[in-house]
Amino acid sequence: MSRGFRLFYPALPVLAEHAPHRAVYVGDVDGRCEILAWDRRAGRARQITDRPTGTIRAALDPGGNTVWWFDDDLAGVGTWRICDFDRPDRSVAALPTVDPARHGGIAMAADGGAMVGLSGDDGLVLRMRTADGQVTERARVAGYAYLVDLDPAGRLVAVGADASAATAVTVLTVDGARVAEIAGRPDRRVWALGFAPGGGPARLLLVVEDRGGYLPATWTERGGLVRHDWCRFDTEITAGWFPDGRRILVRQDRHARSLLHEVDLDGQTRTMVDTPPGSILDAAVWPDGDVAYIWSDSVTPPQLRSVRGVELPYGPTGPDAPGAPDESVTTDCHRDEIWVPGPGGPVHALVATPTDRERPRPAVFLVHGGPFQHARDAYDPLVEILVSTGCTVVRVNYRGSSGYGSAWRNDFGAGVGLTQLEDLAAVRAHLIAQGAIEDRRTALWGTSWGGYLTLLALGRQPELWRLGVAISPVADYVAAFEAAAPAVRELDVLLFGGTPEQVPERYARASPITYVEQVRAPVLLAVSTGDVRCPPAPVEAYARLLAARRIPHQVVRRQAGHEDFDAHSHLALMQTVLLFMQRHFDGVREEGTPVALAMARPAG
Repeated sequence: MSRGFRLFYPALPVLAEHAPHRAVYVGDVDGRCEILAWDRRAGRARQITDRPTGTIRAALDPGGNTVWWFDDDLAGVGTWRICDFDRPDRSVAALPTVDPARHGGIAMAADGGAMVGLSGDDGLVLRMRTADGQVTERARVAGYAYLVDLDPAGRLVAVGADASAATAVTVLTVDGARVAEIAGRPDRRVWALGFAPGGGPARLLLVVEDRGGYLPATWTERGGLVRHDWCRFDTEITAGWFPDGRRILVRQDRHARSLLHEVDLDGQTRTMVDTPPGSILDAAVWPDGDVAYIWSDSVTPPQLRSVRGVELPYGPTGPDAPGAPDESVTTDCHRDEIWVPGPGGPVHALVATPTDRERPRPAVFLVHGGPFQHARDAYDPLVEILVSTGCTVVRVNYRGSSGYGSAWRNDFGAGVGLTQLEDLAAVRAHLIAQGAIEDRRTALWGTSWGGYLTLLALGRQPELWRLGVAISPVADYVAAFEAAAPAVRELDVLLFGGTPEQVPERYARASPITYVEQVRAPVLLAVSTGDVRCPPAPVEAYARLLAARRIPHQVVRRQAGHEDFDAHSHLALMQTVLLFMQRHFDGVREEGTPVALAMARPAG
């Protein structure tokens, strides 16, 4: 990777379909994510956006002439702007008569126009901006939905929704007429991924969950849905097309790592793509045929790689730009993985242990977000920071985590949150029995869903945990449901089997505020003012209940959205959390803590 602009957000650069030497990507600009225009022939990148809170969404027209970027606020509400690839300093509103809304997808037409999805409380609105700048509304889709793709001929649009719903995927004409609906079920979910490039009848790629596994499928207007049952995977996959419209690149998440497969749908062949062990955070076949991917492992921050050896460009000041971080700094520790017997089956966990400490050690369980994400064999600066303080760091892929098959991913048998606590407790008990960690010095640290599980565990299992750090958590599920964005409410309905009005007892049983009277451990709470996924007001109410009981706690308030893409803000938060741990969690040392490593990528 270059020492100029580096990756900040784990997503691939977007290349212009008909001018693949032109690209846009999210890069690191002074510790903040911004959109950069990259001329691959010249080997140089130019900064497109410059916003205090950063920018993470961009698109490029097929000819490589026009850059689109989303100008949103902390709550994710904003408008699309456009500028010339060669004149990034002059941007104008792409949809000048359209009110700000949340991003709901964007797809480029071959002639330089674009279909844009914008979502609000009433659903998704699709608008078309033609190459000459005319903007018209084309369709409205009620409820939670998002734009997937526009077919190469510019005639059909694919819209995705809840993958288990009867309208998991809807195909429309560009004028809004319904062409087809592809149904999902709770045990047979369906995801649309995109139309095949090139000419001929439109062919839509999908992933279908079936009998515990996952397989690719295709849809055409004449033939309907065709499942490729010969190509079954035992864990979660996503995929994208090769330029020939015949092969697909499949990315499989499996047991905290990733695999790439080249699949010929017509020839019925499947071949592994040679990639190093670790995690692939994004992958695609570029228009020039190069297979590109974002790769990381436990000691390497995310970096762009490709079969042809592509590298990111230098910034405007060249390879010796000042202030570029040293991405090779890691803490000396022992990394291992374990499988622990649990109530729902073997539980996989990643464990990092200081090499200079006698056993047993204090432990911090880093609880991943989600609920359907997973702890990866990927670089996490929090692991480096916490190991340097003398703690063992444990990352558990409890039930609900992806990468272990649909049965594991869909198992919430003991209740939302409560199922996951069973697995966390099982791994904790195993490590204590092995003499690896101390019984009286185990802590929890989580962000978003991980922060929610942290608060739930402190109240449901107060005898197990001695400290909690909850960043952007859910503290009261009912209150959070009422204040959250539509996409979040859709997820809650899926998890709980209904709304708080329909199944109030399930929400109450899974809500941390129900158990706040049982909390004994010190708690640090971090909230963001613009968070519409995990709203701050319920967390503030939870903190007041802790204060009434004189439980040691601290509330950190940040001017940010749910995801904070400012590395300086993360650095400040990490410093605050470490000071809190030093005061309230015996055994955490201060000296040698490489807090600057928090600059390596956004947390969460």
